[in-house]
Amino acid sequence: MAERMSTSTRGDRNRVNGRRSRQENGLLKRKERSNRDKRMAELVTKGTFPYTPSILSYLSAKLDTPSYRITEADAKKAVAPAPAKAAKA
Repeated sequence: MAERMSTSTRGDRNRVNGRRSRQENGLLKRKERSNRDKRMAELVTKGTFPYTPSILSYLSAKLDTPSYRITEADAKKAVAPAPAKAAKA
């Protein structure tokens, strides 16, 4: 039988493992969010209003607006690329 580990040692191990897990999973989540943004933007630009519930849910979170208040113009503006900023001289 394995030797019993002290509470403080278990806590230290859990803290270290949790930090490592958050770093690894956070990287994967950032990549997936980026992919989802691209995928949803493509669906909004190619699709027609009214959108499917998954697209409305995405737009609702992005615009911080209830899905029933989202118009087609709001959706197109939300996924439009940001204009390039002019360099100051």
